[in-house]
Amino acid sequence: MYVCALTVGLRRGELLGLAWSDIDFDASTLTVRQTVQRAEGRLQLVAPKTERSRRTVPVPAQTLALFRAHRRQQAADRLAAGERWQDHGLVFPSKVGTPMDPDHIDRTWHKIRAAAGLDWLRLHDLRHACATFLLVSGASPRTVMKVLGHSQIGLTMNTYAHVLPEIERAAVDEAAKHLFG
Repeated sequence: MYVCALTVGLRRGELLGLAWSDIDFDASTLTVRQTVQRAEGRLQLVAPKTERSRRTVPVPAQTLALFRAHRRQQAADRLAAGERWQDHGLVFPSKVGTPMDPDHIDRTWHKIRAAAGLDWLRLHDLRHACATFLLVSGASPRTVMKVLGHSQIGLTMNTYAHVLPEIERAAVDEAAKHLFG
């Protein structure tokens, strides 16, 4: 789940709502069609809030390989759960197949980051790191906007403006190498 957040930039609710049917292993993409959120005291699978949040994004080969391994592990978990398993087709369900509670993810993340000495790191920061890596790798702000499901390019630019001077410097330096040899 955390690798998916880092490499694809999904929000917590999008991660928890991701279904196996949303992943196209042949095309190396995933489509955000639903999210998990608490409403009326219970967890529900709901459509994303905005049209931009409903999106298809490329998935790196390494992340797809981890998805495949995760699916094998989930099959074993499903067998172990037996009749308790409730199949919702989710990639990241609870131990019995139901939508996972976002609060559980937060508690688990807090333990992981504390063990790593990264108390300042929020789960949402993995999404920001994904955007930063995309920008530093040469992706346009518009591409980053589409991957993250932002509704406006201004949101992407304002959020990640601290990365742009570094990218501009690298681009100018690279262009100069081609120009001057």
